[in-house]
Amino acid sequence: MSFLEKLLYNLPEVAAPKQKRLAFKEKLKWTLITLVLFFILGLVPLYGLGGNALQQFEFLSVILGASFGSIISLGIGPIVTASIVLQLLNGSGIVKFDLTSHEGKQRFQGIQKLLAIGFVILEAAIYVGMGGLSPAEGISKGILIFQLFLGGIMIMFMDEVVSKWGFGSGISLFIAAGVSQTIFVRALNFLPSPSNPEIATGAIPAFFQSLSAGDPLTAGLMLSAVVATILVFLIAVYTQAMKVEIPLSFGRIRGHGIRWPLNFFYTSNIPVILTAALVANVQLFARLLYNVGVPLLGRFAGNTPVSGLAAWLYSPNIIGQVIRGNLTLVSLGQAGVYLLFFMGGSVLFSYFWVQTAGLDSKSQAKQIMSSGLQIPGFRKDQRVLERLLDRYIGPLTIMGGLAVGLLAAFADLTGAIGSGTGILLTVMIIYKLYEEIAQQHMMDMNPALRKFMGR
Repeated sequence: MSFLEKLLYNLPEVAAPKQKRLAFKEKLKWTLITLVLFFILGLVPLYGLGGNALQQFEFLSVILGASFGSIISLGIGPIVTASIVLQLLNGSGIVKFDLTSHEGKQRFQGIQKLLAIGFVILEAAIYVGMGGLSPAEGISKGILIFQLFLGGIMIMFMDEVVSKWGFGSGISLFIAAGVSQTIFVRALNFLPSPSNPEIATGAIPAFFQSLSAGDPLTAGLMLSAVVATILVFLIAVYTQAMKVEIPLSFGRIRGHGIRWPLNFFYTSNIPVILTAALVANVQLFARLLYNVGVPLLGRFAGNTPVSGLAAWLYSPNIIGQVIRGNLTLVSLGQAGVYLLFFMGGSVLFSYFWVQTAGLDSKSQAKQIMSSGLQIPGFRKDQRVLERLLDRYIGPLTIMGGLAVGLLAAFADLTGAIGSGTGILLTVMIIYKLYEEIAQQHMMDMNPALRKFMGR
């Protein structure tokens, strides 16, 4: 056994449940415990923190599931970055994993965890070393780095707890929790804004205050943000329900069958999470490099990037600029590049995710056959079912990736509250969570159905 294999074998992990299927209440308990712990950790400040230059990137912290200045300032960034790197390496063939075998999947997951730990250390050192989170006088940088490392490891294990003992995944749960909190505060907060004490911080109270004060410009901006949020929410709910249903029958029971659903967003929210995290990392590192006098990724005017890669991967508020009357061709160009990048990135990660997560035609056909299902009118052959699924899974992977990327970028460009990408992700996460909870509840209420499905 090589050193790498020994290391992967001995990596700490959350033990999987011994029972084959966890009860609904058990899953709900661990999901809620992890969610409460996530919110508590977001309120624990870093000991010895002097300056917090990352606080101005609050909109990025939502996507990264982070709370800058707290012990979980890294959020899900290291985990998602490790996943991006490994998927790109595997997809390009530089590093190849046999994901059709159990050992290959274990090796892939082990190396991903090892990479995530490495990125926790690297990002913690970069955040502190480049002045994003600077220590107070008399406090060593190592103390801040160590606290960030602890927070990053805790997030990693909390993600494992939710994946093995709860509903969905920790990454999705943390994003949905952060976005929901942000939308609630930014929409309904009636406390005054520090920059304008006469106007409330929340968009809805600010809208009515602006109208009563005779300020149509501010009222228009607040109204557009609320309308954009509602519009993105409705579009996301509608598109999430779109699916292709393949009729299948139970070979052992004549006259009975089901429809096997393939969602239009076949790879769900994963491509957008990875693309959004990639964009967020570019913006953060661009600002950190600019702060230390090395503007390799772009320069900033206040909180807004004005040149370089950071500027072209920045989403301008097009609706807000139209209302103010300062829309420019540069802003339209930035919007176009941002749109194309999100669509291209979502397609790329959608394709890689199908290959690495067992969503390809062969894996799906095997799962369907193991459930005792087959295509009506055809003999029970996995190859026949695989060829049928090929007609749908390939196009859905590409079209779903393009559509989810387009929707996410469009949502960001409208200036929706809590970021358009965040709202889109939250709707998809909650919808997926609802489906999983409903299925689990159905299985608990119908033991005969559970036994028939082999659960």
